[in-house]
Amino acid sequence: MATFNKDQDRLPKLKECVLDLANPISKRTHAAFLLRTMASPAAAQVIAEAVCNRKDSSLMRHELAYILGQMQYSNVCPTLSNILKDETEDVLVRHECAESLGAIGNAEYVPILKEYCDHVCPEIAETCHIAVELLNWRSKGEKTEQANWQSVDPAPPLIGDISVESLSKDLQDNSQSLFTRYRIMFSLRNHNSDEAALALGEGFQDSSALFRHEIAYVLGQMQREVSIDCLEKVLRNKAEHRMVRHEAAEALGAIGGDRCSALLEQFQCDGERVVEESCQVALDTIDYWNTSEFE
Repeated sequence: MATFNKDQDRLPKLKECVLDLANPISKRTHAAFLLRTMASPAAAQVIAEAVCNRKDSSLMRHELAYILGQMQYSNVCPTLSNILKDETEDVLVRHECAESLGAIGNAEYVPILKEYCDHVCPEIAETCHIAVELLNWRSKGEKTEQANWQSVDPAPPLIGDISVESLSKDLQDNSQSLFTRYRIMFSLRNHNSDEAALALGEGFQDSSALFRHEIAYVLGQMQREVSIDCLEKVLRNKAEHRMVRHEAAEALGAIGGDRCSALLEQFQCDGERVVEESCQVALDTIDYWNTSEFE
């Protein structure tokens, strides 16, 4: 009861912070993730309200859409669906809304996801394909390996004790579906070794920007210093897709340390807003995570 009351007391302040665009994006991001930890329909509704604000940055709205998928409340599906269907919306935000629909897993939205599997934008089409396959996989009631990464992933890891060498080879096999290769990716993550991280880094050679962005996300989860070299290369590559560069910046923030801080500081004025803001959030993450005035 005490925890519930504390959350009720914090909710108005967190809502005010998230909705106030005058606040620094790092502060608003922290507030949004604190709302996620509250894990209540009321908190999810605040995030859903915030994600609809077109005046906000694409990065922030993409993070908000991600959080809605992680919270897994079906009442936010109409919001996510409407953004996915809006052709005037930013691709980064639409992609994340599609992925979150898959994470929530409401079968009612399978037809909508299927409708966008042939979208002209590959980031949207590929995300919808993966989301549909995830929902199909769940409908079969198959089991998967459990791992404590505190995230709802777009694909389950493969079952069985499969070597890093074998997984690494299959990760590069373009004859397999993107969903299957995502499963391989998360299996490598679950190995959580330097060898697995280096194998994942080879995925940055893939032709799919969506795949490359997920590689960066997974490396951020693993937080292994051996990944810094490949993440730095991605961040420095101005020709790389912004969704991949932004994810590389956030991964560097998750890894932390002086080298990552110095690198992120160089790209705070990158010229690509999503990358700049990601660097700002990442630097703030290095300073502290999950501590704020809202505690």
